[in-house]
Amino acid sequence: MTPDGQTLDISGMTCAACAGRVEKALSQVEGVSSATVNLALERADVVGAASQAALIAAVERAGYGAIGRGKNAAERRLAREQVEARRRSDSRWTMLLFLLAAVATAPFILEMGAMAVGGQSLLSPMTQFVLGSIVQFTAGLRFYKGAYKSLRAGAANMDVLVALGTSAAWGFSTVMVAIHGEHAHGHLYFEGGAVVITLVLLGKVLETRAKSSASEAVRALFSLRPLTARRIVGGNEHETPVEDLRLGDHFIVRPGERIAADGIVIDGASEVDEALVTGESAPVPKRSRSHVIEGSLNGSGRLIIETTAIGEDTTLARISRLVENAQTGKAPIQRLVDQVVQVFVPVVMVVAAISLVGWLFAGASLEQALIAAVSVLVIACPCALGLATPVTLVAGTGAAAKAGILIRDIEALEHAAQINTVVFDKTGTLTEGRMRVVGVEPQKARQAILETAAALNVASEHPLAAAINAAAKAESISLFAVEGFRAVPGEGVEGSLSGAHAAAGNRAMMERLGHDVSPFASDVKSMSKAGRTPVFVALGEKAIGVIALEDTPRLGASAAIASLKAAGLKVLMLSGDTEAAAATLAKGLGLDGFEAPVRPAEKALRVSKLREGGAKVAMVGDGVNDAPALAAADLGVAMASGSDVAMAAAGITLMREEPTLVPAALAIAKATANKTRQNLFFAFIYNVVGIPLAAFGLLSPSIAGAAMAASSVSVVSNALLLRRWKP
Repeated sequence: MTPDGQTLDISGMTCAACAGRVEKALSQVEGVSSATVNLALERADVVGAASQAALIAAVERAGYGAIGRGKNAAERRLAREQVEARRRSDSRWTMLLFLLAAVATAPFILEMGAMAVGGQSLLSPMTQFVLGSIVQFTAGLRFYKGAYKSLRAGAANMDVLVALGTSAAWGFSTVMVAIHGEHAHGHLYFEGGAVVITLVLLGKVLETRAKSSASEAVRALFSLRPLTARRIVGGNEHETPVEDLRLGDHFIVRPGERIAADGIVIDGASEVDEALVTGESAPVPKRSRSHVIEGSLNGSGRLIIETTAIGEDTTLARISRLVENAQTGKAPIQRLVDQVVQVFVPVVMVVAAISLVGWLFAGASLEQALIAAVSVLVIACPCALGLATPVTLVAGTGAAAKAGILIRDIEALEHAAQINTVVFDKTGTLTEGRMRVVGVEPQKARQAILETAAALNVASEHPLAAAINAAAKAESISLFAVEGFRAVPGEGVEGSLSGAHAAAGNRAMMERLGHDVSPFASDVKSMSKAGRTPVFVALGEKAIGVIALEDTPRLGASAAIASLKAAGLKVLMLSGDTEAAAATLAKGLGLDGFEAPVRPAEKALRVSKLREGGAKVAMVGDGVNDAPALAAADLGVAMASGSDVAMAAAGITLMREEPTLVPAALAIAKATANKTRQNLFFAFIYNVVGIPLAAFGLLSPSIAGAAMAASSVSVVSNALLLRRWKP
């Protein structure tokens, strides 16, 4: 379900015209502000205040079925099970109809083969009538039903084309049998209608399987969610539905079981397989205080976990929503295609009528004119047009999700395919973000310097604060209480310590407070030369020392930058660190440029300036202070290890702390965009070439039917090649 709307699973759609009809029906419901229907996922997303009952009624009036997704986890699980059961039933029924049609059509195929090598007709006209009628009114019944529902709703879809074309072939042949009896050979086209229906059904079977494969990523994610949990109540273990878990509950995970909710390990040790959630192939060690993710698979140890997120707030639920939302969006080109599809079937029917009349005026027989018109009807395929974009989007975002790359929506995918400049934040993105104290000057004041800095940083969440606090703890330094604590973005922290003003931060903070740091000039110079970050510490009226902190580049950072540059992208870095420290890292990683020191508020301005200069910018970051820059960029890319604010502002979230996923994310976006263009070209060129050929009598109904079935299958199959993609 969307945050401000509802999601419906739709049944009965056979082509893009159907999807357009459902979308129109939903949009006309009072209270609906927008409705989007995805043919590949058979899903409708509706934004507005309309009730679910009203939406379902509108879909049913349009001639289709709908199942609404519930408002809690249990209801959604039930709805999803109902949808999957319905799809399996529809798939089995389509397969059964195809097999029936194939058996009845086989004699026609054999006869066509015999006649192609100079043989005689093997089937009597009456036998052809019986076999053709079986196919037409049993296997073909689904097309009549679909056509009836569509026409009743005031629209026309693919079923109308198939029903009209095959009925014309069957009706003409039946009249010929009635008039000429056993002498009707050479004037019968029962095989045309039978072959068309059989091939279209085969196309539907293959298309259904292909669409199912394309949406496998979402189904795989949902399949990870356990149904029950072993909750601890009063010291005893009770098996309970996952939906009944509450925040703070403790539950047990035995070896080989899936974890029932996000949480923290409070007892036990094990290795956990998080591959389908993060894309990480190697099991991750888990000990006390380790975070675990719902749906991940426990290894050989027994764990007791305290829940920190449940239901729709878990990591797995958020991932599933991101993937689904990305797959249901519509690109601008798809909106244009939808407009074409809305008039496609009526236009084809007009072309078929013109073809019929034109051949008759040209002096052709009714038989020849009818065959040309029938061929036009059966070769036209709105399915290929309707599936070209959504099935590619489903396959591409699914492949990305398996690799640990979450694409938020279609806009993010489009922007990612156009990026030419990548800007990295330094700390926590290109570097580990886990700073450590490597020096304190002057040494004789070491304890006082660490004591002051650590006391100030107890309440700070900055990576530098964590490093200073860790160093103080390692040296068993006692911390005094700080009054009037204040964090100054881009500078540091300050407060009152035992009645004296205290501060820990960069040179800008010291200058603002009027503290002279020149006595530490040589120390700072050597620190900066080594790529270390100096933090000045002041107590009372003067600066008392400087702490050197060091961060190391992330494993893979250099390879990621090399990969981006090889793809022709410009790679830059913004850092709040000193210019010297940033320069050392930039040189070591081979960056095209950097800016430092840059305050958090200035990062968004730097990104905006690049965009104003014509660059298509992707900003990569992980912290709260990166959120404005992520939002200001054409594309924001956030590390999942970072803050929720950063991830909310990003179009792409990387589920692993690996810089190499940045070029991988841009690569899958471009691959998906390329596949979309290929499929739209194939779909358009197929109809542009095929319909005129049929109108001019250069295609028989059988060949036209085969081409129509092949078009949808080829588009879907081409999209499914994206499933082979790996970063």
